Amino acid sequence: MFRPCIDLHEGKVKQIVGGTLGAPGELRTNFVSDRPAAWFADLYRRDGLHGGHVIMLGPGNEAPARQALAAYPGGLQVGGGITADNAGAWLDAGASHVIVTSWIFRDGQLDLDRLTRLSQQVGKQRLVLDLSCRKRDDAYWVVTNRWQQFTGLSVTATTLAQLANYCAEFLVHAVDVEGLCRGVDLELVAQLAGGSPLPATYAGGARSLDDLIAVTTTGRGRVDLTIGSALDIFGGHGVRYEDAVAFNRPPRRPG
Repeated sequence: MFRPCIDLHEGKVKQIVGGTLGAPGELRTNFVSDRPAAWFADLYRRDGLHGGHVIMLGPGNEAPARQALAAYPGGLQVGGGITADNAGAWLDAGASHVIVTSWIFRDGQLDLDRLTRLSQQVGKQRLVLDLSCRKRDDAYWVVTNRWQQFTGLSVTATTLAQLANYCAEFLVHAVDVEGLCRGVDLELVAQLAGGSPLPATYAGGARSLDDLIAVTTTGRGRVDLTIGSALDIFGGHGVRYEDAVAFNRPPRRPG
């Protein structure tokens, strides 16, 4: 299924080439919207799209994120700078789930004490773990701090089974293809489908509706796809938003 997104950078809705985020002097931006985040949230609400994510890429994004959540209460997840100290406030602001990554790592290693604390505090049913990753030495390694720092945690069936005890689902950006519109990483999608006991959303590289079909098939119906830069509402030319919405609707039965 198709899941929508709202990526916020410096207070604006943008589409950014993921691997350049946080790299000094290398940031590449595909799209900057003149519409506020709440406009996109209201669009997703109108079209009945659930489980989309609002991601705050750095400071200066809290106000538009709250406006988006207010426009679609209970329909969007929120991530970016989430900690045990602020997670509850974001749920109170209307988020269906909070998404966490960097805060549960310290010195490049998973901090199970922090993860346990957060999971117990908000409830595992309202927590999404962001396992965005980059490939190195034939393995996918979780990256943090604007996707620039490799951690010691690889995305494997064992890892996914362990982390499933603490959350409701996984969000995984394939950072090396994020924002490039050159096709999705089906190897990673297959790994998620085969190894994750929980629903997962994959993001990165989608360029056409065929990618949505491929992810649905390779993911065995257990992996959803986020489409960003290729989508026409984000200035793209590969996927019409209306077609992505229609993909999620069940076919009409004759009679």
